Amino acid sequence: MAIPVAPIGRIIKEAGAERVSEDAKKALSAYMEEEAAKVAKKAIKFAALAKRKTVKAEDIELAINEL
Repeated sequence: MAIPVAPIGRIIKEAGAERVSEDAKKALSAYMEEEAAKVAKKAIKFAALAKRKTVKAEDIELAINEL
């Protein structure tokens, strides 16, 4: 999975940066991918506990709140 760096650059700029290096975009992208994977794994467990194969928004929300 790869989060494109262009949207990451926009996020950083919207946060107030005037300019953003490619390394900064890549670093934040890598961090976001790691965190997203943690949330997804937790959400999958919540779906399984509910005896579902489909991960729902509520599973994601529960996972985010637990982490």
